[in-house]
Parts: sequence; C-alpha cells; structure tokens
Amino acid sequence: MQKISKRIYSVGVNDHDKVLFEGLWPLPYGVSYNSYLVVDEKVALIDTVEAGFEEEFLENISQAIGDRAIDYLVVNHMEPDHSSLVGYMLERYPKLKIVANAKTVPMLQGYYGTPLEKILVMKEGESVSLGHSTLSFYMIPMVHWPETMVTWLAEEQTVFSGDAFGTFGVVGEDIVDSTMTFELYRDEMIRYYSNIVGKYGTPVQSALNKLAGLPVARICSTHGPVWENNVNDVVRLYDKLSKYEVERGVCIVYGSMYGNTAAAADALAIELESRGIPCAVHDLAGNNAGELGISGALRDAFKYDTLIVGSPTYNNGIFPPVETFMRALKSRLIKDRRFYAFGSYTWAGSSVNQLNALAQEMNFELLGPGTSFAQAYSRDKFNVAAIVDLV
Repeated sequence: MQKISKRIYSVGVNDHDKVLFEGLWPLPYGVSYNSYLVVDEKVALIDTVEAGFEEEFLENISQAIGDRAIDYLVVNHMEPDHSSLVGYMLERYPKLKIVANAKTVPMLQGYYGTPLEKILVMKEGESVSLGHSTLSFYMIPMVHWPETMVTWLAEEQTVFSGDAFGTFGVVGEDIVDSTMTFELYRDEMIRYYSNIVGKYGTPVQSALNKLAGLPVARICSTHGPVWENNVNDVVRLYDKLSKYEVERGVCIVYGSMYGNTAAAADALAIELESRGIPCAVHDLAGNNAGELGISGALRDAFKYDTLIVGSPTYNNGIFPPVETFMRALKSRLIKDRRFYAFGSYTWAGSSVNQLNALAQEMNFELLGPGTSFAQAYSRDKFNVAAIVDLV
C-alpha cells in the first residue's frame, strides 16, 4: 500500500511468478496489477487485481482505510486480471455498488453473475460524488476492449486509465515515477502496446483527443508506474505508437532450420552496425531464439521504420514461426514500413516471394525483390553490402 496523494492510495500487487501474460507474452520482469482507493466522505475502489492475490489485496486496503466500508467499485475494464475479484469484493463489502457502463453489464453477469441491482450504469460524462470530490467517467471503447472507460478525479487532475498507458514490469516500493522512470520502462511500454493494444491505433487516437480536454497531471494505469513526472512523455509515446510513427532503424526478424538463414541475418546485423544504423535482431526459432520471441519482434517492428524478414522455404511456403509473425503484423494494422525479404532453400525457393506478397497486402514499401539463395550461406550468394545500401 502507498499513499499517493491527499485522497488516493495505491493498493495493487506485483506478480513475480506469472510467466506469460494473457498466456502469450513473456514476463521477464513480472507485471503489476494496479488498483486504487479514492478516500473522501465515501470510498471508491478503482478496479481490483488478479485472482490469487486476495489476502495481499485486502491487507493493502486495510492499511489504507482500516475497517471503513467501500461504497463503490469502479470497473474501468473487464479483463480478468483487473476484474476477477469483483464477486469476492461484493461478498466482503455487501453494501458495495459496482460502477460501470452499459457494455460492461453483460460481461459482469457472464463472468461473475453480478446482480443487476448492484450495478450503477454510467453514461459518457456522468459522475458519482464522494463528498468533497467527484469521479467522472469517459468511454474509450476498443482501448482495448469495447467496454473500456477511464475515471477522472478533477480535484486531483488524475485519470485512472485502465490498461491505457500501461507497461509490463513490476513496480518498486514507490509506485510513483521519478524523472528516470520513463526511460527504464520505455521498451516494456512499447512491447506492451505492440503486443496487446497494437491494432487499435484509431480508437487510441480518439481516446487521446477526448482526454486532451482534461488538465491531466497524474495517470494511474492498471499496469506499471503511476505517472506524474513523465506524463507528457507517456502521452507522446502513445500518440506516436497509435499513429504508427517510427524512428530510423532496422528490425531483423528471421527463423532458421539449419543455420543458413541465421547466418545471413547475422551478416546483415554486422553490416548495419558497422554503418551506425540502429538494428534489433529477433530469432523466432531454434536454440538462438530470444526470451521474448515474437513479442520482442513486434515491439521493434513498431519502433523502427524498416523490416528485414528472413525465412527458409518450408513445405513450399514460409517457415511457420515467421509466417505467424507476419500474420501478427497484419492483424495489428501496422503500416508505413519499408520491407526487404531474404531466405534460403534447398531445391525450390518460394518463401521470399510469399513474404513479399504479405508485405504488399500491408502496403509496405518493398526495397527490392528480395534475396533467395540455394543451400549453404556464403557472402557470394548473399550480397550483404548491396542489401544494406537499400536501407
């Protein structure tokens, strides 16, 4: 538990044990499930935490408010890592009212059997008074579920943003950011956005435009630090990511069966680095596969302006892990990237043409027809300098 301000307490928990977020995305630095109390004449709890942390969660609440009742539980987002203790809290605080919007109601009933009489349905801009302070609610559908909303505490210029502005990684004893926190979490915030929110750039832009009318001095997300000192940097990053804007650099993504496509990828990385061009390399298969896998590859595809993708021909097609990556890019509606394909084959090469076809479906700019080489890798077959010249 941490007191953040005159009215706000952080009562969330850290999860150091979960290996995969949503059963998909690696968590080498863990993840936090943030929940907040707003304490006035009445008490409001903003979101809950993942099931399994009941005792720690209740202890945090008790440290903040003792035996006081909780009057309202605001459900900004129904994903179970934030809502799975709704039923538990209703049992613990039987007079509690759930504050939600209309799209949340069938989810509350479907997940937890929440009685309708326990739910206060809020519309856009409606408010709940806590006494000397007021919570107001604004809908941000598809950031990143259809029912998502944010809660605004005007008296403290604080937005409780749900998953928006969130990041992977546990938080320290002091959840409030320092001037250095943004750079510490920046890559994990990009990875979180690209992995989970990525395809919803247009709804994120709509949400940012809506929130632009509020004098936000503090962002309380459900994952990661409370943003006070870095609010502008965090909002700018989300604006950039949701516009699919990029920085100069190359994301090399490949899969390799017997090491030949891998050798070509390594040679490209060495040549790029020798010319001072930023690059990130992601092996999606084999013993050299990075701990982040496709998760890290998506992060850097969102970060850099150029994608170089390598795949051997496999069953006359693209090597499956690489095809999965390309499909993941397409599903995230990523755009405005420069693209080059390469790969090896033994008797018939088709992976490069198929990679190019997928890139064209995404309206990527092809930097050339690509390079497909037979059998073993060699610099004679794979002209690294000529390829990097295109970049």
